[in-house]
Amino acid sequence: MTVHHAKVFPSKVPLPKTEQLAWKLAAVATDLAPILPEVAEMVVNRVIDNAAVAIAAISRTPVANARSQALAHPREGGATLFGVPSEQRFECEWAAWANGAAVRELDMHDTFLAADYSHPADNIPPLLAVAQQCGRTGAQLLRSIVVAYEVQMNLVRGICLHEHKKDHIAHLCPSVAAGLGAMLELDTDTIYQAIQQAVHVGFSTRQSRKGEISSWKAYAPAHAGKLAIEAVDRAMRGEKSPSPIYEGEDSVIAWMLGGKDASYEVPLPAPGESCRAILDSYTKEHSAEYQAQAWIDLAFRLRKKIPDLRTIRDVTIHTSHHTHYVIGTGARDPQKMDPHASRETLDHSLMFIFASALHTGFWHHVKSYAPDVARHPDVVATWQKIKTVEDPEWTRRYHAIDPREKAFGGRVEITFADGHKLTDEIAVADAHSLGARPFARADYSRKFQTLTQDVITDKESTRFLTAVQRLPAMSAAELHALNVVLPPGQLVCSTRDQRGIF
Repeated sequence: MTVHHAKVFPSKVPLPKTEQLAWKLAAVATDLAPILPEVAEMVVNRVIDNAAVAIAAISRTPVANARSQALAHPREGGATLFGVPSEQRFECEWAAWANGAAVRELDMHDTFLAADYSHPADNIPPLLAVAQQCGRTGAQLLRSIVVAYEVQMNLVRGICLHEHKKDHIAHLCPSVAAGLGAMLELDTDTIYQAIQQAVHVGFSTRQSRKGEISSWKAYAPAHAGKLAIEAVDRAMRGEKSPSPIYEGEDSVIAWMLGGKDASYEVPLPAPGESCRAILDSYTKEHSAEYQAQAWIDLAFRLRKKIPDLRTIRDVTIHTSHHTHYVIGTGARDPQKMDPHASRETLDHSLMFIFASALHTGFWHHVKSYAPDVARHPDVVATWQKIKTVEDPEWTRRYHAIDPREKAFGGRVEITFADGHKLTDEIAVADAHSLGARPFARADYSRKFQTLTQDVITDKESTRFLTAVQRLPAMSAAELHALNVVLPPGQLVCSTRDQRGIF
């Protein structure tokens, strides 16, 4: 790996484009280093994972509404929509929008946490949509996914957006652009221009993940993918973009991030070095914010030692800075303690999640958020007794570079009415590569089958899981097989309607 140092340059000191971060990212996309076998295998896992969570969310209102917008943009030879028969095709940017919203809705696909947050599998819907519309092969799609993961995850390693209250899709927009550039085999300069445009339009605030969280949390990455497709199209027509987008006197670092005196170190593969960042991403076994995954597993373990939740006096969770301030009481969001809060808010409330898992002993993408759980007297009573605190050691481990040290859990202290205490800790979720039950291909397939069993036929499930294994060898004509179709008459919002502008 090499490290690129990014900082602000005054306009009177022109920075050669080959020394700019956007160019370095574009160079990753044009480097034809070999794809490692384990990387190709993980790409297939991620495609399975995305399909699983998308179909599980297919009838939820935000997903249905996104699909209804896409249905208004049919195109012969375009891209497929999750749930819709594959013979029907749509404009790729609208397919990316609808499919991206479906993937993100349940907050149950992969994650990567470093200096900032990310869900790298958000890259896949726009890449797949363009591959289908532009007649690209499975091998070209695979390379584009590998590149997109590399770009986004290394930006996440080097540049913290959350510190400046910027949403993490600001790293997704350029990664999709880079992945598309790799897929379409564009030259470095064209990809450089596309990345700059994507960065320019990709910044938004974190209010979408603060307070009363709305459906925009699911739409935001889909929007980023759609913007990136448009940015690449524009660059392919020879148009230029704001430059230098990161280092300019009035650009991202200067005004969106740390300011004119700030500098960032972004690790990137050296020329000829294979991209392998995707191997550092991790899946979600449970439908909740990633930083809550380990706590659900720990709650399952602890509930066997607590026969009656009503005997609990208080619960203190010692965890990392990010967990405390994003999904813990450090966020100071009263909505995170509200039994009537939206699902989007509840899956970002560690207090609710820990209390619910202690009470039920299971985690389900629908049942765990249902009113009979969220408003159950025992859940609410336990929930209100929980607080989080930042622990410097868990913060250090959260930011550790060594994967054996890196942790997303913490320590919990439960004090009972009679004064005795129960203490335990967990570093990573059971499904993590270093966890108690690391996910492998069979686990991803099982997750797909579990989440889709009441939605699609067994025949369709088997067809998809068989087809996706062939992704690296698929011809352009076969990429439609990566779509998952619902039985006739079962899809909510399956035809164009007149409710909106489109």
